Amino acid sequence: MPSNLPRFGVWALVHGSRAALQDPAEPYDASWARNKALVLEAERLGFDSVLVAQHTINPHDPALDQLEAWTASAALAALTSRIEIIAAIKPYLYHPVVLAKMAQQIEHISGGRFAINLVNAWNRPELERAGIGFAEHDERYAYGREWITVVDRLLRGETVHHRGDNFRIDDYRLRPADPFRARPRIYVGGESEPARALVAAHGDVWFINGQPPEDVERLIADLAARARPAGYDALRFGLSAFVIARATQAQADAHLEHLFALAELDKPLRETQKANTDPSAVMHQTFARSARVGSNGGTAAGLVGDYDTVARRIAAFHRAGIELFMLQFQPFEADMRIFAEEVAPRVRRLLSA
Repeated sequence: MPSNLPRFGVWALVHGSRAALQDPAEPYDASWARNKALVLEAERLGFDSVLVAQHTINPHDPALDQLEAWTASAALAALTSRIEIIAAIKPYLYHPVVLAKMAQQIEHISGGRFAINLVNAWNRPELERAGIGFAEHDERYAYGREWITVVDRLLRGETVHHRGDNFRIDDYRLRPADPFRARPRIYVGGESEPARALVAAHGDVWFINGQPPEDVERLIADLAARARPAGYDALRFGLSAFVIARATQAQADAHLEHLFALAELDKPLRETQKANTDPSAVMHQTFARSARVGSNGGTAAGLVGDYDTVARRIAAFHRAGIELFMLQFQPFEADMRIFAEEVAPRVRRLLSA
């Protein structure tokens, strides 16, 4: 079961707005300056985590700007004092020895507030155009599992001797070791069977894409029943969701309809993105089940309504096992403030009663 109170996080705007790219109230801006200001404000408002997604080229349109995840995460680690910095990583982009050393350094910079989000890639051009190649779904997960096995051991300060299908590593050890904990936290996403097996074997937190409560409960039950390696704590669960919280339900519904209309302007880009996406990626099959705005499930989690309604729904997800809510908004900064001032206190009161 989760702790008594949930944690709340935000998605960094690494490729601009999350629901619609042509919003007059939120002009496209994926710059370092904007993301730095956003994360510093999120920390001041009491948010617990920030997720910095990794893309080397923009997944919507390669002509648009794209923040680089790992250099940005290192800078954010130095500028912040409390918020957890979660950097996504696609294993094919970095050798595990190099990435583990980078992660350990950011862990030191942050004072023990760094985490990895392992994702096994779905955007075909990002790897193909770099000459890396885009393996089939299960092959990517097999590669990712071997990759994180090496990274996990290196982060723990072990001397690693490894012979696998993809890596040969001889007596490698990273120093200085982590003085704050055994190693940085590992988040894992993905809902396919290979993804679930990887989560159970190596993850600390499973990121679930936004979807209705009954679907989330089934996913939690499946993973909670799986065996964990000796010495690992029980698996914890996070949920991605797009929030529209307003004083009344009518105002929230009106803003949702407004965002749907704006998202229609991006339809040609969405079609290109769909064509570039691995059709065997389960998360995109999940997304197709319902209309939504926002990425990674977005409003499918149902966090659209008046302040009390959104707070009650979050409390229900938390009681079902969700410990961390990774949130999106649009306009991001303004709605992030509304959430911190109106919704988060209501959630805490409900769960503390």
